[in-house]
Amino acid sequence: MMPMPRPLVGIIMGSDSDLPVLKEAAVVLEDFGIEYEITIVSAHRTPERMFRYAKEAEGRELEVIIAGAGGSAHLPGMVASLTPLPVIGVPIKTAALHGVDSLLSILQMPTGVPVMTVAIDNAKNAAIAAAEILGLKYPAIREKVVEYKVKLRKEVEKKAENLEKERY
Repeated sequence: MMPMPRPLVGIIMGSDSDLPVLKEAAVVLEDFGIEYEITIVSAHRTPERMFRYAKEAEGRELEVIIAGAGGSAHLPGMVASLTPLPVIGVPIKTAALHGVDSLLSILQMPTGVPVMTVAIDNAKNAAIAAAEILGLKYPAIREKVVEYKVKLRKEVEKKAENLEKERY
């Protein structure tokens, strides 16, 4: 599949310390041939930048935003409040509460401002979810998602076969 000619997904994070987690989303999107942009947009340290990013995303023809955040994790929810685009939140593991604080902050959005949320540090699933959303519009991406899931199924079936044969 040829990559899309423009970024369809925005990957944003509150700090470059989140990059080791969020780069996993970028890797998956590259595997699916989906163009993306990636940047730092802090809800607390650069609120004007966050506001501008969220308000301009649709006009730049982004279709999905993946937003990673740790601690109070306001970035995904604040961005979701400012854009009609789907936002997928990635809670980042924190030292103090191991990411549970981030997870609960992203999950507990008020009615009318949904943020899809994946498991702590699971940017890969955020990218797969983004691909599934995009697959509703782009058949080539949908086919890549189907191929990916077939590959997963075959991998599990092979592991099960090996375990049943070898026992442990």
